[in-house]
Amino acid sequence: MNPLHDGGVIILDFGSQYTQLIARRIREQHVFSEILSSETSAESIIKRKPKAVILSGGPNSVFDNSAPQYDPSIFDLKFPILGICYGLQLMAHHFGGQVEPGSKGEYGFANIKMMKPESILNGISDGTQVWMSHMDKVRSVPGGWTVLAESTNGVVAAIANKEINRFATQFHPEVVHTVQGDTIINNFLFKIAHCEPNWTAGNFIHEQVDFIRNQVGDGQVICGVSGGVDSSVVGALMHKAVGGQCTSVLIDHGLLRKNEAEHCVSALKDGLGVNITSINETDIFLSKLSGIVEPEKKRKIIGEQFIRSFEKAASKVGDVSFLAQGTLYPDVIESGASVGNSAHVIKSHHNVGGLPEDMTFKLIEPLRELFKDEVRNVGRELGLPNSLINRHPFPGPGLAVRVIGEITKSRLDILREADDIFMNTLHEDGLYDEIWQAFAVLIPVKTVGVMGDQRTYEHLLGLRAVTSSDGMTADWFRMPDETLTKISNKIVNSVKGVNRVVYDITSKPPGTIEWE
Repeated sequence: MNPLHDGGVIILDFGSQYTQLIARRIREQHVFSEILSSETSAESIIKRKPKAVILSGGPNSVFDNSAPQYDPSIFDLKFPILGICYGLQLMAHHFGGQVEPGSKGEYGFANIKMMKPESILNGISDGTQVWMSHMDKVRSVPGGWTVLAESTNGVVAAIANKEINRFATQFHPEVVHTVQGDTIINNFLFKIAHCEPNWTAGNFIHEQVDFIRNQVGDGQVICGVSGGVDSSVVGALMHKAVGGQCTSVLIDHGLLRKNEAEHCVSALKDGLGVNITSINETDIFLSKLSGIVEPEKKRKIIGEQFIRSFEKAASKVGDVSFLAQGTLYPDVIESGASVGNSAHVIKSHHNVGGLPEDMTFKLIEPLRELFKDEVRNVGRELGLPNSLINRHPFPGPGLAVRVIGEITKSRLDILREADDIFMNTLHEDGLYDEIWQAFAVLIPVKTVGVMGDQRTYEHLLGLRAVTSSDGMTADWFRMPDETLTKISNKIVNSVKGVNRVVYDITSKPPGTIEWE
């Protein structure tokens, strides 16, 4: 097992929309966290050597036949356990309390009345605001358990059995709307579970460098670089670990933004001395994508062709056994491929769900357990320039998932020019760093317009900009009117083929950040 994982926190996922937020809040305290299926056995948990276990919320009732399965022996573990929402009800039910179906739930903001401000609620103010999202409720707590707090609606809000190190909240401390949620999580991590805050960028780099060197030995590695922060960090990390044994390759698939290949190669080669080369594979990618409109097919075609292009590049390097790539934890989760997790596939990330089964490379994915902001911290520690670290996320399939519908060179050129204007204007107006991700989308719809007293019938272009901390949830960015006006005017007046611009005001959920 990874030594940096020892003493971390296991999160058993019972289907909550907030499970990834629990992991994020723990990581923010420099403690490793890992999300596993609710069905994970107690034996498997013990092998991971955690300091604590958290039971997530979930949409089910403990009485449902369809309720998630779990190993009852987890409650015999020596580790402290914290239940959240459904996790509270599950523990109350397991230990002999009474849970009753609710006729009406508590959803959204609530306040709690402190009964015993101790253990996980140590330092929490009476009447503090919390975030509720439940239907069922605990009618009576099990023997030996104490009610720590109730909501102003008289619902049990927090319980504990300090003798067996079991604690639970009906509300969600991981959600930012719970005002003192960080304090509750800190109490559990450090005062109850006695975790050590050793999950840092510096420790991560040191551990990964040793791991990569042991994995690679004297072998040769190809590192896939796309121009985004994730793959750039991997390229720098591989360079630090094995130096000349790694050749970073940027596959220019014709789906990159304007001048992106040149900028990325220059930053890594000139800035960090990374051994990097660029290979133009535009023709083969566009040929494979010709006539394809379904986004999952696009991603899988691109994923497979990336491997074929890397195989071609590897043949020029020599005997290459390994491929390093910038897979992140959200990629794994959204592709339904996380360990022991039966999550729905939201979208196949080209480097997770789109890889061919006959691939001969052994994968090296040093960032597979990191969220985006953690990757940026690693990049800073490695010395990457801010121009790379602070770049907005860019999908591996590139503009293929931003040209909605059929991909052609002419449609890509239109989008490239419009996107360049969008990005440049955000920089000019000092807004770029306030936004998590911004991009343009070419929509397969034409609209009527009037330009120069003449009728036009041209493309519709969408603009998207969101704020987020980790990409798992996002809110649309409130773009100033004058900036939107400037962007729209510049695009319509200078990008031939676009006569109408719209702005996307959908958050995630219900939408995803990318359109495809």
